[in-house]
Amino acid sequence: MRRSTLPSPVREHPAGVGRVADRKSGEPDAGRRIDQATRGLARAHPEFSSGTPIWRWQKMAFGATAVMLLLGALLAPRPTLSVLFAFLAVPFLFVVVLRGFALWAHWVLPRTGNAGGPSNQKNDYDLPLYSVLVPLFREADVVPDLLDALRQIDYPTSKLEILLITESIDHETRAALARARLGPNMTVVVVPDGSPRTKPRALNYALQSAGGDYVVVYDAEDCPEPDQLRRALEILQGCDGRVGCVQARLNIYNPRASWLTRQFTIEYTALFDCLLPALQRLGLPVPLGGTSNHFPRAVLDHVGGWDPYNVTEDADLGIRLARFGFEVRILDSTTWEEAPPYFGTWLKQRTRWLKGWMQTYLVHMRQPRRLWRELRPAKFLGLQVLMGGLLLSALVHPWFYVLAAIDVARGFAFSAPGSLPGQALWWLGLVNLVAGYVTGVALGAAAAVRRGWLGLAAHAVLMPVYWLLISIAAYRALGQLVTAPYLWEKTSHSPRAAGALKGRPLKPSENPLD
Repeated sequence: MRRSTLPSPVREHPAGVGRVADRKSGEPDAGRRIDQATRGLARAHPEFSSGTPIWRWQKMAFGATAVMLLLGALLAPRPTLSVLFAFLAVPFLFVVVLRGFALWAHWVLPRTGNAGGPSNQKNDYDLPLYSVLVPLFREADVVPDLLDALRQIDYPTSKLEILLITESIDHETRAALARARLGPNMTVVVVPDGSPRTKPRALNYALQSAGGDYVVVYDAEDCPEPDQLRRALEILQGCDGRVGCVQARLNIYNPRASWLTRQFTIEYTALFDCLLPALQRLGLPVPLGGTSNHFPRAVLDHVGGWDPYNVTEDADLGIRLARFGFEVRILDSTTWEEAPPYFGTWLKQRTRWLKGWMQTYLVHMRQPRRLWRELRPAKFLGLQVLMGGLLLSALVHPWFYVLAAIDVARGFAFSAPGSLPGQALWWLGLVNLVAGYVTGVALGAAAAVRRGWLGLAAHAVLMPVYWLLISIAAYRALGQLVTAPYLWEKTSHSPRAAGALKGRPLKPSENPLD
């Protein structure tokens, strides 16, 4: 049984409030803690660790496939292209079907995550201890906004433990926290420097200091709806141990900043309001978002915590929860985040996300037969469609334009090949392409409309351009997977601009572009 009271302070904060757990390498247990944070998953479940991103048989399979494609392109280009086309058509078709179901469910079925009313009605005295983990790295500028958002959480202070996790080399953020007036339930945890310097490694380190029966992760720029913990707790305590995580919906508070932030907002709204609830309804694995994940502490310990070598640790943990037999529920509560307004920042963030998805797919496909047994056929195929389909579409998408341009240059534009099999594949590919665009744009527009953001919904027509930018990030991620698999390119954040939230989260009916 986990502790039910707050741990005693390590030393008092100079201001007289808040606490600092300064876990430096010289402290007796710091070495043990950082070793567990870095190598714990690899020791307990080596098959789930991204410490070795690609197993030998996978390298051989990828190498053999590359050789066959190269020989086919040189010796028999048209048959090779037809076979490749047929191979890609199936997962793309299932992606279209998934989007279609998500669109239907979004409009026809009641929203998920509403069980039990607006918030948990338990007496505050009966509430369990909740640990809030907030990893920070080079986030000195947003510390005031972060502390303001954390103070708005509707949960009794005596039952709320907030761990502000910093790196030992990040003197600026630590100085900003030292200047701030921390609450009595806030602790600064300092992670010893080492490799890999990643968010999941920091989370694993801080988790060993957490005393809560339930744990939630927030990012530095997050602004969660105040009653989110109570609502998540209601689901977690009423599920008979089946639910391993409750994922709140993420959305963007700065869509006015640039074209990229508007597209990002549409993407996030479609993902967290439509696609992830659809996966939950279908009983398929749900890759988690990087924040607002609420866990029973016992479940985190059981599955091995976060993978410190995976740069999209949230998606990996969602798949691992499914393999251990746990469900993920989507909570109808929003956490507001900042979208990168500039292409350079966006590209680094999206590269890291896609590289982590590649790591996750490779890790969980190391033992396909075991994965089939653990997930069962429906979930196994769902993983292929969701994760494999997303990565394939990002890598393949621009080549459709290349092939179309070649056909136009040769005078074959919009003409199907002469043979019957060739015509069938051509038409299947055309239907996939058109249906993919239609369902993708429709899902983004519908998600924005459902929140009452009509002005934003109109920008969904430009999503195909945004997808081409994602393809650029996908190829950059593929290169980094080979050359720098554990590189964590930091996403910088800015203080919330005056009026970005107007002092409060956006209302569902409020248009973020107004």
